[in-house]
Amino acid sequence: MKTCVLKILAAGLVLCAAVANLSAQVTLTTLHTFGAGSIDGQYPYASLVQGSDGLFYGTTLKGGTNTASPSGTVFQINTNGGSYAVLHSFPESITQDGSLSTPGLVEDHTNPGNFFGLTDAGGTNGGYGTVFRIKPDGTYTVLHTFAGNPDGAIKNVYSYAGQLLQGKDGNFYGTTPLGGTNTAGLQGTVFQINSTGDVTILHSFTGAYDGNQPMGGLVQASDGNFYGTTYANGTNSAGSAYGTVFRLNITNGVLTTLHTFVGGSFDGAEPEGALVQGLDGNLYGTTSGGGTHSAGVVFRISSGGSYTNLHPFGEFTYDGGKPVAGLVLGSDGNFYGTTQLGGTSTNGTVFRISPTGSYSNLYSFTGGSDGKQPYAGLVQGSDGSFYGTTETGGTNGIGYGTVFKLTVPLNPPANQISAIQVAGTNVLVTIPSVATEMYQLQYRTSLTAGAWSNINAAAVTSIGGPLTVTNFGGFSQSQQFYRFAITP
Repeated sequence: MKTCVLKILAAGLVLCAAVANLSAQVTLTTLHTFGAGSIDGQYPYASLVQGSDGLFYGTTLKGGTNTASPSGTVFQINTNGGSYAVLHSFPESITQDGSLSTPGLVEDHTNPGNFFGLTDAGGTNGGYGTVFRIKPDGTYTVLHTFAGNPDGAIKNVYSYAGQLLQGKDGNFYGTTPLGGTNTAGLQGTVFQINSTGDVTILHSFTGAYDGNQPMGGLVQASDGNFYGTTYANGTNSAGSAYGTVFRLNITNGVLTTLHTFVGGSFDGAEPEGALVQGLDGNLYGTTSGGGTHSAGVVFRISSGGSYTNLHPFGEFTYDGGKPVAGLVLGSDGNFYGTTQLGGTSTNGTVFRISPTGSYSNLYSFTGGSDGKQPYAGLVQGSDGSFYGTTETGGTNGIGYGTVFKLTVPLNPPANQISAIQVAGTNVLVTIPSVATEMYQLQYRTSLTAGAWSNINAAAVTSIGGPLTVTNFGGFSQSQQFYRFAITP
């Protein structure tokens, strides 16, 4: 259970906690610099994931113990960087094992402690990549080896960041930028895999109306459908096509193209990251090209295809440029992301943007000990801070990348109850939340004594942003003190 913050409701009186000091500074802390020795990883392309044990897990493209062909690692690190361990080193590419892991990991929430990931190469079918499972003790299992055609393929596509997503049904879903049944298997696929390695190809891209080369992963929206992007192609009346946004209904297998990117001043081009759903039900994402300065955009799109450009990068001095990764929905309802280029030293940035397009450049990487060129996106930790990696930079040699922690003043602060309301006989308690974490509302009748008790039907797994939980009939009870128990 993680730290929770208390609010009080007594005889109908709501006592509100103080708002955080918003003048506090944004601070970046480098937790680890890669390349310190032969066993360390190098070039972390992937986003981190926080496990149910509170530790962070990630992958690197190069490095590890296989010095003849150092093909990447899986690593574990704690929240202050004091504990770092390489859990697995990938061997050379054409082996049973995978190699060159650029996508991140995902934890199996139905069986915590099992992490699933993808490799860009390796496997027994000509080096088209693999799906693997790894545990915190380093136990590593290859679940599936891609075969190209009709199966999917990744095959050394280093810009591929399509980490797996666990669906509401417990299965895992992902994309491959190559492979499939169309045009000699060069277009890419959407696939499903279960925890034992059984794979089903849900869609093979054609390179026409549906685009091709999906470089990012998927998101399952509140309507149950999966949404994603392709990096190239699509159709439009002007003839230019630089990727698509699509919706996939896995019940009937129907894929619908919601938007084809055309580039130019008023549209994005070449999306590489996954989408994220906002609290308003819309989907938000980035493109690495297009916009008024050809430096990429942040966009919003509805489930029906209504599209809006929220921010074109390069809009002002020291703005970021070329956002490769997708966004993360913060506990304050805003979106946070990275750009690979731009900023005061042209080494990349971390930015914040609201659902309406209000934009702030939070941090510019210097290229020194803080690293440079953050290729991957961010993850918000249980402490409210944001964690990420830079592809290069740091203090070791030529700079093999870093793991960093960015502390940002949030309003209201993460994990602090922000509101308590009375609705008839019910009590509604609101807290800023972190996506995928479980929030259990608890109570007791004394602030200083007694055990905390769970409130039935008041446990919710969050999708991020402000979360409201209801204590049905709570206002008709005697004095109660509230807190949340929060578990990843």
